[in-house]
Amino acid sequence: MSKEQKINEMQIIEQNLQNLLLQKQAFQVELSETESAKKEIEKTEGEVFKVVSNIMIKADKNEILEELSNKEKLLNLRIKSIEKQEEALKTKLESLQKEVLEN
Repeated sequence: MSKEQKINEMQIIEQNLQNLLLQKQAFQVELSETESAKKEIEKTEGEVFKVVSNIMIKADKNEILEELSNKEKLLNLRIKSIEKQEEALKTKLESLQKEVLEN
């Protein structure tokens, strides 16, 4: 692989890393909102409602907590998956950088 090809690949990897970072940030925001909602519902003594297609409907507190817990687990898995992808791309990028600098 030529030096130019390596540099092009490095740029693609950097773009992929940037995209992963944006996805990760979005999931982290959603996770934070989910955790906050879960805490509020746990503190609530009265009726619980959830928004479905722009309307609020009465919901079972335990079902909502279970839904939020499942969503929380899924978001954590997605974040971990993205972090693994980030690490793999960073390792490849570092390797390419060394190759380019050596030549």
